[in-house]
Amino acid sequence: MTEVVVTGLGATTPLGGDVASTWEALTAGRSGVSPITKDWAEQLPVRIAAQLAVEPAEVLPRVRLRRLDRSEQIALIAAQQAWDDAGLSDDLDKERLGVVFGSGIGGATTLLDQDDILEQKGARLVSPFTVPMLMPNGPAAVVGLEFGAQAGVHAPTSACATSAEAISWAADMIRAGRADVVIAGGAEAVIAPLPIAGFASMKALSTRNDDPTRASRPWDVDRDGFVMGEGGGSLVLERRDHAEARGARIYAVVAGAGLTSDGYDIVQPHPDCAGGGRAMQLALKQAGIDASEVGHVNAHATSTPTGDIPETRGIKRVLGDSVVLTATKSMTGHLLGGAGAVESIASIMAIVDGIIPPTINLDTPDPLLELDVAANEARKVELNAAMNTAFGFGGHNAALLFTRA
Repeated sequence: MTEVVVTGLGATTPLGGDVASTWEALTAGRSGVSPITKDWAEQLPVRIAAQLAVEPAEVLPRVRLRRLDRSEQIALIAAQQAWDDAGLSDDLDKERLGVVFGSGIGGATTLLDQDDILEQKGARLVSPFTVPMLMPNGPAAVVGLEFGAQAGVHAPTSACATSAEAISWAADMIRAGRADVVIAGGAEAVIAPLPIAGFASMKALSTRNDDPTRASRPWDVDRDGFVMGEGGGSLVLERRDHAEARGARIYAVVAGAGLTSDGYDIVQPHPDCAGGGRAMQLALKQAGIDASEVGHVNAHATSTPTGDIPETRGIKRVLGDSVVLTATKSMTGHLLGGAGAVESIASIMAIVDGIIPPTINLDTPDPLLELDVAANEARKVELNAAMNTAFGFGGHNAALLFTRA
């Protein structure tokens, strides 16, 4: 089987404007959650979120900003970082360059803003860029156009499993011989009244408005919901011999991936993580390694009362009880369609640097947890393989397995 490697990383998150600053904050155990200070938040039951540490306006020129939805801005910033980090150049054969980049919700803020303009000022003042800005494939399209990708530009939309699926699809493109290099990832930016109100009405969000940095607390007995986040991540995936021929640095190998669906409920996870467990098993099978070789899982663990424990049941059933877990959403909040990419980057950096980031705010572990967690402090380890799991509304399950280069 063609070996697929990771040669570039990029991110902009609530913890930092790039991978280095995000990783430093993750290993230090810092929270990116803060109060929402905009006037519209006053009417909402939830007034906290994990907002970008570096505004896109500090990176992109004003003309670009006006023509891109915030999710597209995030995608472009992360993808450019990954491209530069991989040392790729414009003389790359663009017919062998692909993009798989997703967003769970897409340009929701554009839709809402332009609808306000339509109702208040009339149709003539609606932006001519409205449709390209709100379409769900916008982030993928923007990235594909920026780098001239001609091997195919694809845009999975699988809720919170979106960017993990994107990485799996990207690896499949390379293994199928359709591309030599693929830019993969995901981005999300929906910190706005309607999305927050909708999630709050579902009782999915934490209401710790007075204690934002401690609101996201995966596996803790006092967890009361996830914290909405924004941001995204990008990985450059490459055929190994292609990467070696150009002398590229290789971070890790995309050794295996598993994608399944629950067929159970539109929002509730399967109580035994049946589909998620099968995704993990498929990733192991594709990688051709034993479960005992997986030393670490960056878990989906969003901090919801109903979601965290079923996942650990699946992990224990498939990987055993010696694996060390962490939940970086305790610091980044839940980046929705961008989560899988950012957490895959954290999984890869854990292998590279030999450090598992902590799960912060884990003061009293749920007695049903039954697995080892790097709680509140980073843990130094030597890892040969790490897994990232991502599950989305609709019953989407993804597991990605990375191994040492």
